[in-house]
Amino acid sequence: MKSVRTTIISGLLASTMLAAPAFAGGHVPAGVTLADDQTFTYRVLDEHSSVDPQIVEDVSGAEIVRDLFEGLMNQDAEGNLVPGVATGFEASDDKTTYTFSLRPDAKWSDGRQVTAQDFVFAWQRAVDPATASPYSWYMEITSIENAAAIIAGDAEPSSLGVKAIDDLTLEVQLSAPLPYFAQMTTHSTLFPSPSWVIEAHGSEWTRPENIVSNGAYVLTEHSPAERSVRERNEMYWDNGNTIVEKVVSLVINDENVALTRYLAGELDRTEVPSGQFPRLSQEYPEEAISFPRLCNYYYTFNLTEDGPEAFQDARVRKALALAVDRKVIVENVLAGGQTEAYTFTPVSVADFEPPLPEFAGKTQAEKDAMAKELLAEAGYGPDNPLSFNMIYNTSESHKKIAVAMSQMWKQKLGVETELGNMEWKVFLEERGNQNFELARGAWCGDYNEASTFLDLLTSPSGYNDGKFSNEKVDALMQEARTADDAGALYAQVEQIVADEMPIIPIYHYAGVYMMDSDVGNWPVGNVEQNWYSKNLYKIAE
Repeated sequence: MKSVRTTIISGLLASTMLAAPAFAGGHVPAGVTLADDQTFTYRVLDEHSSVDPQIVEDVSGAEIVRDLFEGLMNQDAEGNLVPGVATGFEASDDKTTYTFSLRPDAKWSDGRQVTAQDFVFAWQRAVDPATASPYSWYMEITSIENAAAIIAGDAEPSSLGVKAIDDLTLEVQLSAPLPYFAQMTTHSTLFPSPSWVIEAHGSEWTRPENIVSNGAYVLTEHSPAERSVRERNEMYWDNGNTIVEKVVSLVINDENVALTRYLAGELDRTEVPSGQFPRLSQEYPEEAISFPRLCNYYYTFNLTEDGPEAFQDARVRKALALAVDRKVIVENVLAGGQTEAYTFTPVSVADFEPPLPEFAGKTQAEKDAMAKELLAEAGYGPDNPLSFNMIYNTSESHKKIAVAMSQMWKQKLGVETELGNMEWKVFLEERGNQNFELARGAWCGDYNEASTFLDLLTSPSGYNDGKFSNEKVDALMQEARTADDAGALYAQVEQIVADEMPIIPIYHYAGVYMMDSDVGNWPVGNVEQNWYSKNLYKIAE
Protein backbone atom coordinates (compact mmCIF):
# COMPACT_ATOMS: atom_id res chain seq x y z
CA MET A 1 0.00 0.00 0.00
CA LYS A 2 2.83 2.39 0.69
CA SER A 3 4.06 2.42 -2.89
CA VAL A 4 0.54 2.87 -4.26
CA ARG A 5 -0.17 5.74 -1.93
CA THR A 6 3.12 7.48 -2.70
CA THR A 7 2.48 7.29 -6.42
CA ILE A 8 -1.04 8.65 -6.04
CA ILE A 9 -0.01 11.62 -3.92
CA SER A 10 2.80 12.48 -6.30
CA GLY A 11 0.37 12.31 -9.20
CA LEU A 12 -2.13 14.60 -7.52
CA LEU A 13 0.53 17.11 -6.66
CA ALA A 14 1.89 17.03 -10.17
CA SER A 15 -1.56 17.68 -11.59
CA THR A 16 -1.73 21.03 -9.77
CA MET A 17 1.60 22.41 -10.99
CA LEU A 18 0.31 24.34 -13.98
CA ALA A 19 1.97 27.54 -15.09
CA ALA A 20 -0.53 30.39 -14.79
CA PRO A 21 -1.38 33.06 -12.22
CA ALA A 22 -3.54 31.90 -9.32
CA PHE A 23 -6.46 33.90 -7.98
CA ALA A 24 -8.51 33.62 -4.77
CA GLY A 25 -8.30 30.97 -2.11
CA GLY A 26 -5.45 30.52 0.32
CA HIS A 27 -5.36 26.77 -0.28
CA VAL A 28 -4.66 27.06 -4.02
CA PRO A 29 -0.94 26.62 -4.84
CA ALA A 30 0.83 29.32 -6.78
CA GLY A 31 0.87 28.60 -10.50
CA VAL A 32 -2.59 27.02 -10.66
CA THR A 33 -5.20 28.34 -13.10
CA LEU A 34 -8.69 27.80 -11.77
CA ALA A 35 -11.50 26.62 -14.00
CA ASP A 36 -14.32 29.03 -14.76
CA ASP A 37 -16.91 26.45 -13.70
CA GLN A 38 -16.33 25.61 -10.06
CA THR A 39 -18.90 22.80 -9.72
CA PHE A 40 -17.93 19.52 -8.05
CA THR A 41 -20.20 16.59 -8.94
CA TYR A 42 -19.86 13.15 -7.38
CA ARG A 43 -21.73 9.87 -7.10
CA VAL A 44 -23.26 8.29 -3.99
CA LEU A 45 -24.65 4.78 -3.77
CA ASP A 46 -27.84 5.50 -1.83
CA GLU A 47 -30.07 8.30 -0.60
CA HIS A 48 -28.57 9.77 2.58
CA SER A 49 -30.30 9.22 5.92
CA SER A 50 -30.67 12.92 6.82
CA VAL A 51 -28.92 16.29 6.80
CA ASP A 52 -29.93 16.96 10.41
CA PRO A 53 -26.62 16.89 12.37
CA GLN A 54 -28.22 15.06 15.27
CA ILE A 55 -30.02 12.50 13.06
CA VAL A 56 -27.62 11.67 10.20
CA GLU A 57 -26.05 8.22 10.56
CA ASP A 58 -24.39 7.37 7.23
CA VAL A 59 -21.15 8.39 5.52
CA SER A 60 -22.71 10.05 2.47
CA GLY A 61 -25.07 12.04 4.69
CA ALA A 62 -22.21 13.14 6.93
CA GLU A 63 -20.33 14.39 3.86
CA ILE A 64 -23.22 16.72 3.07
CA VAL A 65 -23.62 17.78 6.70
CA ARG A 66 -19.92 18.75 6.90
CA ASP A 67 -20.54 21.20 4.06
CA LEU A 68 -23.77 22.60 5.47
CA PHE A 69 -22.71 22.85 9.11
CA GLU A 70 -19.47 23.48 10.95
CA GLY A 71 -18.51 22.18 14.36
CA LEU A 72 -16.03 23.44 16.90
CA MET A 73 -13.06 21.86 15.14
CA ASN A 74 -12.33 20.66 11.60
CA GLN A 75 -9.62 18.47 10.09
CA ASP A 76 -6.92 19.33 7.58
CA ALA A 77 -5.80 17.22 4.62
CA GLU A 78 -3.78 14.95 6.92
CA GLY A 79 -6.50 14.54 9.53
CA ASN A 80 -5.01 16.99 12.04
CA LEU A 81 -7.29 19.23 14.10
CA VAL A 82 -7.74 22.78 12.82
CA PRO A 83 -10.09 25.53 13.98
CA GLY A 84 -13.72 25.51 12.94
CA VAL A 85 -16.26 27.67 14.72
CA ALA A 86 -13.83 27.54 17.64
CA THR A 87 -10.50 29.31 17.26
CA GLY A 88 -9.05 26.97 19.86
CA PHE A 89 -9.61 25.31 23.22
CA GLU A 90 -8.07 24.78 26.63
CA ALA A 91 -8.16 21.54 28.60
CA SER A 92 -7.81 21.28 32.34
CA ASP A 93 -4.81 19.36 33.67
CA ASP A 94 -6.99 16.35 34.46
CA LYS A 95 -8.64 16.47 30.96
CA THR A 96 -12.16 16.68 32.41
CA THR A 97 -12.94 20.30 31.52
CA TYR A 98 -12.64 21.68 27.98
CA THR A 99 -13.21 25.35 27.21
CA PHE A 100 -13.69 26.40 23.58
CA SER A 101 -13.36 29.97 22.33
CA LEU A 102 -15.69 30.74 19.43
CA ARG A 103 -14.89 33.14 16.60
CA PRO A 104 -17.02 36.31 16.67
CA ASP A 105 -17.50 36.36 12.87
CA ALA A 106 -19.16 32.92 12.64
CA LYS A 107 -22.70 33.36 11.30
CA TRP A 108 -25.71 31.32 10.32
CA SER A 109 -26.91 31.56 6.74
CA ASP A 110 -29.73 33.87 7.87
CA GLY A 111 -27.18 36.32 9.28
CA ARG A 112 -27.47 35.46 12.96
CA GLN A 113 -24.30 35.02 14.97
CA VAL A 114 -23.29 31.49 15.89
CA THR A 115 -23.12 31.36 19.68
CA ALA A 116 -22.10 28.90 22.36
CA GLN A 117 -25.80 28.44 23.16
CA ASP A 118 -26.34 26.95 19.66
CA PHE A 119 -23.97 24.14 20.63
CA VAL A 120 -25.62 23.69 24.02
CA PHE A 121 -29.01 23.37 22.29
CA ALA A 122 -27.71 20.84 19.73
CA TRP A 123 -25.91 18.67 22.27
CA GLN A 124 -28.88 18.60 24.64
CA ARG A 125 -31.02 17.72 21.64
CA ALA A 126 -28.68 14.82 20.75
CA VAL A 127 -29.05 13.18 24.18
CA ASP A 128 -32.76 13.91 24.59
CA PRO A 129 -34.68 10.62 24.18
CA ALA A 130 -37.43 12.59 22.43
CA THR A 131 -35.05 13.29 19.53
CA ALA A 132 -34.35 9.57 19.05
CA SER A 133 -30.90 10.32 17.68
CA PRO A 134 -29.29 7.21 16.15
CA TYR A 135 -26.02 8.60 17.49
CA SER A 136 -27.08 9.31 21.08
CA TRP A 137 -24.69 6.54 22.13
CA TYR A 138 -21.85 8.61 20.65
CA MET A 139 -22.71 11.37 23.10
CA GLU A 140 -22.36 8.85 25.92
CA ILE A 141 -18.87 7.76 24.88
CA THR A 142 -17.73 11.39 24.75
CA SER A 143 -18.01 11.15 28.56
CA ILE A 144 -19.89 14.47 28.76
CA GLU A 145 -21.29 14.69 32.28
CA ASN A 146 -24.79 13.21 32.70
CA ALA A 147 -25.05 12.12 29.04
CA ALA A 148 -25.66 8.48 29.97
CA ALA A 149 -28.32 9.33 32.56
CA ILE A 150 -30.18 11.63 30.16
CA ILE A 151 -30.15 9.05 27.37
CA ALA A 152 -31.50 6.46 29.81
CA GLY A 153 -34.32 8.82 30.77
CA ASP A 154 -33.03 9.31 34.31
CA ALA A 155 -32.10 12.99 34.01
CA GLU A 156 -33.22 16.08 32.13
CA PRO A 157 -31.36 17.23 28.98
CA SER A 158 -30.66 20.54 30.71
CA SER A 159 -28.36 18.71 33.15
CA LEU A 160 -25.88 17.83 30.39
CA GLY A 161 -22.35 18.93 31.26
CA VAL A 162 -22.13 21.75 28.71
CA LYS A 163 -22.84 25.45 29.18
CA ALA A 164 -22.40 28.78 27.47
CA ILE A 165 -20.21 30.94 29.69
CA ASP A 166 -21.02 33.76 27.26
CA ASP A 167 -21.84 33.99 23.56
CA LEU A 168 -18.29 33.07 22.55
CA THR A 169 -17.22 30.65 25.31
CA LEU A 170 -18.37 27.03 25.57
CA GLU A 171 -17.45 24.96 28.62
CA VAL A 172 -17.70 21.17 28.57
CA GLN A 173 -17.51 19.08 31.72
CA LEU A 174 -16.61 15.38 31.37
CA SER A 175 -17.37 12.65 33.87
CA ALA A 176 -13.95 11.08 33.22
CA PRO A 177 -10.72 12.25 31.59
CA LEU A 178 -10.73 11.97 27.82
CA PRO A 179 -7.56 13.24 26.12
CA TYR A 180 -9.03 12.93 22.62
CA PHE A 181 -12.32 14.73 23.31
CA ALA A 182 -11.47 17.60 20.95
CA GLN A 183 -11.02 15.07 18.11
CA MET A 184 -14.57 13.85 18.73
CA THR A 185 -16.02 17.32 18.07
CA THR A 186 -15.33 16.93 14.33
CA HIS A 187 -18.26 14.50 14.20
CA SER A 188 -21.62 15.79 12.94
CA THR A 189 -23.53 14.85 16.10
CA LEU A 190 -21.65 17.62 17.91
CA PHE A 191 -22.36 20.28 15.26
CA PRO A 192 -24.64 23.19 16.23
CA SER A 193 -28.31 23.37 15.27
CA PRO A 194 -30.54 26.45 14.86
CA SER A 195 -33.17 26.24 17.61
CA TRP A 196 -35.42 28.93 16.11
CA VAL A 197 -35.63 27.10 12.77
CA ILE A 198 -36.34 23.71 14.36
CA GLU A 199 -39.01 25.27 16.56
CA ALA A 200 -40.61 26.92 13.52
CA HIS A 201 -40.56 23.97 11.11
CA GLY A 202 -40.25 20.80 13.20
CA SER A 203 -39.17 17.72 11.27
CA GLU A 204 -39.26 19.69 8.00
CA TRP A 205 -36.59 22.15 9.09
CA THR A 206 -33.97 20.56 6.80
CA ARG A 207 -35.96 21.10 3.60
CA PRO A 208 -34.11 23.46 1.21
CA GLU A 209 -36.76 26.19 1.63
CA ASN A 210 -36.48 26.06 5.44
CA ILE A 211 -32.94 25.09 6.40
CA VAL A 212 -30.53 27.51 8.03
CA SER A 213 -26.94 26.33 8.37
CA ASN A 214 -23.57 27.69 9.48
CA GLY A 215 -21.17 25.86 7.14
CA ALA A 216 -19.53 26.90 3.92
CA TYR A 217 -22.58 25.85 1.87
CA VAL A 218 -26.38 26.01 1.95
CA LEU A 219 -28.78 23.35 0.68
CA THR A 220 -30.51 24.62 -2.47
CA GLU A 221 -32.02 21.45 -3.92
CA HIS A 222 -32.91 17.93 -2.80
CA SER A 223 -34.68 15.34 -4.91
CA PRO A 224 -34.84 12.17 -2.77
CA ALA A 225 -32.99 9.19 -4.25
CA GLU A 226 -31.85 11.40 -7.16
CA ARG A 227 -29.72 14.44 -6.33
CA SER A 228 -28.74 16.94 -3.69
CA VAL A 229 -27.24 20.38 -4.39
CA ARG A 230 -25.44 22.75 -2.05
CA GLU A 231 -24.11 26.18 -2.96
CA ARG A 232 -21.80 28.69 -1.32
CA ASN A 233 -22.99 30.30 1.88
CA GLU A 234 -22.19 34.00 1.54
CA MET A 235 -22.50 34.38 5.32
CA TYR A 236 -19.79 31.81 6.09
CA TRP A 237 -16.93 33.40 8.00
CA ASP A 238 -14.27 32.11 5.55
CA ASN A 239 -16.32 32.48 2.38
CA GLY A 240 -13.55 34.54 0.78
CA ASN A 241 -11.32 31.45 0.64
CA THR A 242 -13.99 29.10 -0.73
CA ILE A 243 -13.43 28.23 -4.40
CA VAL A 244 -16.00 25.56 -5.30
CA GLU A 245 -19.30 27.31 -5.96
CA LYS A 246 -21.63 24.34 -6.18
CA VAL A 247 -21.52 20.71 -5.02
CA VAL A 248 -23.84 18.12 -6.54
CA SER A 249 -24.26 14.56 -5.26
CA LEU A 250 -26.05 12.14 -7.58
CA VAL A 251 -27.59 8.90 -6.36
CA ILE A 252 -26.52 6.15 -8.78
CA ASN A 253 -27.15 2.66 -7.41
CA ASP A 254 -25.16 0.81 -10.09
CA GLU A 255 -21.38 1.33 -9.86
CA ASN A 256 -20.87 0.37 -13.51
CA VAL A 257 -23.45 2.92 -14.64
CA ALA A 258 -21.67 5.46 -12.45
CA LEU A 259 -18.34 4.63 -14.11
CA THR A 260 -19.90 5.09 -17.56
CA ARG A 261 -21.23 8.49 -16.55
CA TYR A 262 -17.84 9.43 -15.08
CA LEU A 263 -16.07 8.53 -18.32
CA ALA A 264 -18.68 10.58 -20.19
CA GLY A 265 -17.67 13.62 -18.15
CA GLU A 266 -20.81 13.80 -15.99
CA LEU A 267 -19.01 13.13 -12.69
CA ASP A 268 -15.83 14.40 -11.06
CA ARG A 269 -15.61 11.43 -8.69
CA THR A 270 -17.01 7.92 -8.46
CA GLU A 271 -16.06 4.66 -6.78
CA VAL A 272 -14.12 2.16 -8.87
CA PRO A 273 -16.23 -0.96 -9.48
CA SER A 274 -14.88 -4.04 -7.73
CA GLY A 275 -12.14 -5.80 -9.65
CA GLN A 276 -11.58 -2.99 -12.16
CA PHE A 277 -8.87 -0.92 -10.47
CA PRO A 278 -5.91 -2.71 -12.14
CA ARG A 279 -7.32 -2.03 -15.61
CA LEU A 280 -8.45 1.51 -14.90
CA SER A 281 -5.17 2.48 -13.24
CA GLN A 282 -3.36 1.48 -16.44
CA GLU A 283 -5.80 3.23 -18.75
CA TYR A 284 -6.26 6.33 -16.56
CA PRO A 285 -3.14 6.57 -14.37
CA GLU A 286 -3.86 10.19 -13.35
CA GLU A 287 -7.46 9.46 -12.38
CA ALA A 288 -7.62 6.00 -10.78
CA ILE A 289 -6.52 6.40 -7.16
CA SER A 290 -6.31 4.18 -4.09
CA PHE A 291 -5.27 5.08 -0.56
CA PRO A 292 -5.79 3.70 2.98
CA ARG A 293 -9.03 4.48 4.79
CA LEU A 294 -10.01 4.18 8.44
CA CYS A 295 -12.87 1.76 7.74
CA ASN A 296 -13.61 -1.93 8.19
CA TYR A 297 -15.88 -4.35 6.30
CA TYR A 298 -17.33 -7.25 8.24
CA TYR A 299 -20.32 -9.53 8.73
CA THR A 300 -22.12 -9.63 12.06
CA PHE A 301 -23.91 -12.59 13.62
CA ASN A 302 -27.33 -12.15 15.20
CA LEU A 303 -26.57 -13.31 18.74
CA THR A 304 -29.98 -12.55 20.23
CA GLU A 305 -32.33 -15.29 21.40
CA ASP A 306 -34.22 -14.86 18.12
CA GLY A 307 -31.08 -15.47 16.08
CA PRO A 308 -30.03 -18.89 14.78
CA GLU A 309 -29.29 -21.38 17.55
CA ALA A 310 -26.11 -22.41 15.70
CA PHE A 311 -24.68 -18.90 16.04
CA GLN A 312 -24.77 -19.17 19.83
CA ASP A 313 -21.83 -21.58 19.48
CA ALA A 314 -18.49 -19.77 19.07
CA ARG A 315 -17.12 -22.81 17.24
CA VAL A 316 -19.63 -22.29 14.45
CA ARG A 317 -18.85 -18.60 14.22
CA LYS A 318 -15.13 -19.24 14.17
CA ALA A 319 -15.46 -21.98 11.56
CA LEU A 320 -17.26 -19.63 9.20
CA ALA A 321 -14.66 -16.91 9.78
CA LEU A 322 -11.75 -19.27 9.16
CA ALA A 323 -13.17 -20.56 5.88
CA VAL A 324 -13.38 -17.09 4.31
CA ASP A 325 -10.41 -16.68 1.97
CA ARG A 326 -9.80 -12.98 2.44
CA LYS A 327 -6.93 -12.96 -0.04
CA VAL A 328 -9.27 -14.02 -2.83
CA ILE A 329 -11.70 -11.26 -1.87
CA VAL A 330 -9.16 -8.41 -1.72
CA GLU A 331 -7.02 -9.51 -4.67
CA ASN A 332 -9.53 -11.06 -7.06
CA VAL A 333 -12.97 -9.72 -6.20
CA LEU A 334 -12.03 -6.15 -5.19
CA ALA A 335 -8.45 -5.64 -6.45
CA GLY A 336 -8.32 -2.02 -5.31
CA GLY A 337 -5.66 -1.95 -2.60
CA GLN A 338 -7.84 -3.19 0.26
CA THR A 339 -6.13 -5.27 2.96
CA GLU A 340 -7.19 -8.57 4.53
CA ALA A 341 -8.81 -8.09 7.93
CA TYR A 342 -8.27 -10.37 10.91
CA THR A 343 -8.96 -7.65 13.48
CA PHE A 344 -11.91 -5.33 13.92
CA THR A 345 -9.65 -2.28 14.21
CA PRO A 346 -8.14 -1.23 10.87
CA VAL A 347 -4.38 -1.23 10.52
CA SER A 348 -4.45 2.47 9.55
CA VAL A 349 -5.61 3.59 13.02
CA ALA A 350 -3.34 6.01 14.91
CA ASP A 351 -1.22 4.97 17.92
CA PHE A 352 -2.31 1.33 18.04
CA GLU A 353 -1.14 -1.74 16.16
CA PRO A 354 -3.92 -4.33 16.28
CA PRO A 355 -2.43 -7.72 17.26
CA LEU A 356 -3.09 -10.45 14.72
CA PRO A 357 -4.76 -13.60 16.06
CA GLU A 358 -2.74 -16.80 15.89
CA PHE A 359 -4.74 -18.27 12.99
CA ALA A 360 -3.97 -15.28 10.74
CA GLY A 361 -0.49 -16.65 10.14
CA LYS A 362 -1.71 -20.02 8.90
CA THR A 363 -2.20 -21.01 5.29
CA GLN A 364 -5.74 -21.01 3.94
CA ALA A 365 -5.61 -24.81 3.72
CA GLU A 366 -4.78 -24.96 7.42
CA LYS A 367 -7.59 -22.54 8.23
CA ASP A 368 -10.03 -24.63 6.20
CA ALA A 369 -9.01 -27.75 8.09
CA MET A 370 -9.54 -25.98 11.41
CA ALA A 371 -12.96 -24.78 10.19
CA LYS A 372 -14.09 -28.30 9.28
CA GLU A 373 -12.96 -29.63 12.63
CA LEU A 374 -14.72 -26.89 14.60
CA LEU A 375 -17.97 -27.27 12.66
CA ALA A 376 -17.93 -31.03 13.20
CA GLU A 377 -17.32 -30.54 16.92
CA ALA A 378 -20.37 -28.27 17.00
CA GLY A 379 -22.46 -31.05 15.45
CA TYR A 380 -22.74 -29.87 11.84
CA GLY A 381 -21.79 -31.87 8.77
CA PRO A 382 -23.27 -33.88 5.88
CA ASP A 383 -25.96 -35.42 8.10
CA ASN A 384 -26.82 -32.08 9.71
CA PRO A 385 -25.88 -29.28 7.31
CA LEU A 386 -25.70 -25.71 8.59
CA SER A 387 -27.94 -23.23 6.79
CA PHE A 388 -28.78 -19.55 7.30
CA ASN A 389 -29.52 -16.35 5.41
CA MET A 390 -27.23 -13.37 4.98
CA ILE A 391 -28.24 -9.84 4.01
CA TYR A 392 -26.45 -6.85 2.51
CA ASN A 393 -27.49 -3.49 1.09
CA THR A 394 -27.84 -3.22 -2.67
CA SER A 395 -24.45 -2.88 -4.34
CA GLU A 396 -22.63 -4.91 -6.97
CA SER A 397 -19.53 -5.11 -4.77
CA HIS A 398 -21.49 -6.28 -1.73
CA LYS A 399 -23.21 -8.89 -3.88
CA LYS A 400 -19.92 -10.20 -5.29
CA ILE A 401 -18.44 -10.52 -1.81
CA ALA A 402 -21.54 -12.25 -0.42
CA VAL A 403 -21.60 -14.69 -3.35
CA ALA A 404 -17.88 -15.43 -2.92
CA MET A 405 -18.29 -16.10 0.81
CA SER A 406 -21.32 -18.33 0.30
CA GLN A 407 -19.48 -20.35 -2.34
CA MET A 408 -16.46 -20.78 -0.05
CA TRP A 409 -18.71 -22.07 2.74
CA LYS A 410 -20.60 -24.36 0.39
CA GLN A 411 -17.48 -25.90 -1.17
CA LYS A 412 -15.46 -26.25 2.01
CA LEU A 413 -18.05 -26.86 4.71
CA GLY A 414 -21.26 -27.88 2.95
CA VAL A 415 -22.99 -24.80 4.37
CA GLU A 416 -26.13 -23.54 2.63
CA THR A 417 -26.77 -19.79 2.52
CA GLU A 418 -29.65 -17.73 1.20
CA LEU A 419 -28.60 -14.26 0.05
CA GLY A 420 -30.79 -11.19 0.33
CA ASN A 421 -30.13 -7.62 -0.74
CA MET A 422 -32.07 -4.60 0.53
CA GLU A 423 -32.33 -0.89 -0.22
CA TRP A 424 -30.15 1.11 2.19
CA LYS A 425 -32.78 2.52 4.56
CA VAL A 426 -34.66 -0.78 4.74
CA PHE A 427 -31.37 -2.58 5.38
CA LEU A 428 -30.47 -0.23 8.24
CA GLU A 429 -33.88 -0.74 9.82
CA GLU A 430 -33.86 -4.53 9.47
CA ARG A 431 -30.32 -4.82 10.79
CA GLY A 432 -31.01 -2.38 13.62
CA ASN A 433 -34.06 -4.39 14.65
CA GLN A 434 -32.15 -7.70 14.51
CA ASN A 435 -34.33 -8.99 11.68
CA PHE A 436 -31.46 -10.96 10.20
CA GLU A 437 -29.25 -13.98 10.76
CA LEU A 438 -25.95 -12.79 9.26
CA ALA A 439 -25.65 -9.19 8.07
CA ARG A 440 -23.08 -7.08 6.30
CA GLY A 441 -21.53 -4.36 8.40
CA ALA A 442 -19.01 -1.60 7.80
CA TRP A 443 -17.69 1.17 9.99
CA CYS A 444 -15.62 4.25 9.26
CA GLY A 445 -13.96 5.81 12.28
CA ASP A 446 -15.71 8.80 13.83
CA TYR A 447 -12.29 9.86 15.12
CA ASN A 448 -8.82 8.39 14.72
CA GLU A 449 -8.54 6.21 17.81
CA ALA A 450 -9.15 2.48 18.24
CA SER A 451 -12.11 3.00 20.58
CA THR A 452 -14.24 4.31 17.70
CA PHE A 453 -14.28 0.70 16.44
CA LEU A 454 -14.05 -1.41 19.57
CA ASP A 455 -16.82 0.53 21.34
CA LEU A 456 -19.19 -0.90 18.72
CA LEU A 457 -18.75 -4.31 20.32
CA THR A 458 -19.73 -3.18 23.81
CA SER A 459 -23.17 -3.99 25.19
CA PRO A 460 -24.51 -0.39 25.27
CA SER A 461 -23.44 0.53 21.73
CA GLY A 462 -26.26 1.73 19.50
CA TYR A 463 -24.59 0.07 16.51
CA ASN A 464 -23.93 -3.30 18.13
CA ASP A 465 -26.54 -4.78 15.80
CA GLY A 466 -25.61 -8.37 16.53
CA LYS A 467 -26.09 -7.71 20.28
CA PHE A 468 -22.79 -9.29 21.27
CA SER A 469 -22.39 -8.87 25.01
CA ASN A 470 -19.23 -9.65 26.93
CA GLU A 471 -18.66 -8.28 30.41
CA LYS A 472 -14.89 -8.38 30.02
CA VAL A 473 -15.03 -6.35 26.80
CA ASP A 474 -17.33 -3.81 28.45
CA ALA A 475 -14.99 -3.49 31.43
CA LEU A 476 -11.84 -3.21 29.32
CA MET A 477 -13.32 -0.49 27.11
CA GLN A 478 -14.53 1.41 30.16
CA GLU A 479 -11.06 1.17 31.72
CA ALA A 480 -9.41 2.25 28.45
CA ARG A 481 -11.11 5.65 28.60
CA THR A 482 -8.88 6.74 31.49
CA ALA A 483 -5.90 4.41 31.10
CA ASP A 484 -2.36 5.61 30.47
CA ASP A 485 -1.79 2.64 28.15
CA ALA A 486 -5.09 2.06 26.40
CA GLY A 487 -3.36 0.07 23.68
CA ALA A 488 -2.73 -2.88 25.98
CA LEU A 489 -6.43 -2.96 26.85
CA TYR A 490 -7.47 -2.70 23.20
CA ALA A 491 -5.20 -5.65 22.43
CA GLN A 492 -7.05 -7.73 25.02
CA VAL A 493 -10.38 -6.79 23.44
CA GLU A 494 -9.14 -7.82 20.00
CA GLN A 495 -8.07 -11.19 21.46
CA ILE A 496 -11.53 -11.75 22.94
CA VAL A 497 -13.07 -10.88 19.57
CA ALA A 498 -10.76 -13.39 17.87
CA ASP A 499 -11.77 -16.06 20.39
CA GLU A 500 -15.50 -15.34 20.44
CA MET A 501 -15.83 -14.21 16.79
CA PRO A 502 -19.07 -12.18 17.13
CA ILE A 503 -18.25 -10.67 13.75
CA ILE A 504 -16.29 -11.84 10.71
CA PRO A 505 -13.72 -9.21 9.71
CA ILE A 506 -13.34 -9.35 5.92
CA TYR A 507 -11.15 -6.43 4.82
CA HIS A 508 -9.96 -2.96 5.71
CA TYR A 509 -10.92 -0.27 3.26
CA ALA A 510 -9.02 1.68 0.69
CA GLY A 511 -10.39 4.80 -0.96
CA VAL A 512 -10.67 3.52 -4.53
CA TYR A 513 -11.89 6.27 -6.80
CA MET A 514 -11.94 7.60 -10.29
CA MET A 515 -11.10 11.25 -9.60
CA ASP A 516 -10.98 13.80 -12.38
CA SER A 517 -7.46 15.20 -12.62
CA ASP A 518 -8.88 18.73 -12.55
CA VAL A 519 -9.99 18.26 -8.91
CA GLY A 520 -7.41 19.85 -6.64
CA ASN A 521 -6.62 19.26 -2.97
CA TRP A 522 -8.44 15.99 -2.36
CA PRO A 523 -7.25 14.89 1.15
CA VAL A 524 -5.71 11.52 0.31
CA GLY A 525 -3.65 11.72 3.51
CA ASN A 526 -6.73 11.86 5.75
CA VAL A 527 -7.55 8.22 6.54
CA GLU A 528 -10.91 9.26 8.00
CA GLN A 529 -11.76 10.93 4.67
CA ASN A 530 -13.40 13.86 6.41
CA TRP A 531 -13.34 16.07 3.33
CA TYR A 532 -14.74 19.56 3.00
CA SER A 533 -15.81 21.00 -0.34
CA LYS A 534 -14.56 24.42 0.76
CA ASN A 535 -11.00 23.08 0.58
CA LEU A 536 -11.32 21.78 -2.98
CA TYR A 537 -10.92 23.60 -6.28
CA LYS A 538 -11.31 22.83 -9.97
CA ILE A 539 -8.29 23.34 -12.22
CA ALA A 540 -8.59 24.73 -15.74
CA GLU A 541 -8.05 21.99 -18.31
